[in-house]
Amino acid sequence: MSQDMKEKLEKYRTAPFDARFPNQNQTRNCWQNYLDFHRCQKALTTKGTDVTPCDWYLRVYKSLCPVSWVGIRSIYPSLYVYNKIV
Repeated sequence: MSQDMKEKLEKYRTAPFDARFPNQNQTRNCWQNYLDFHRCQKALTTKGTDVTPCDWYLRVYKSLCPVSWVGIRSIYPSLYVYNKIV
């Protein structure tokens, strides 16, 4: 991983401004970063490379999304099969 990326991750505090989502409601921004994180992980895992650069998207969506959206899957992952509650 490049030194520049490591510095950005260390200095990370909250999600930066994204010109694609200029409105106050950040729900779509949350969703897009969630998708980007999982796409990044899938792509880099398939290539067999380090998935550390995907941490940026993880941190952004965890800071933008409400705790109730982020927490339930991490607390009870076994309840979710193919994105449906069993």
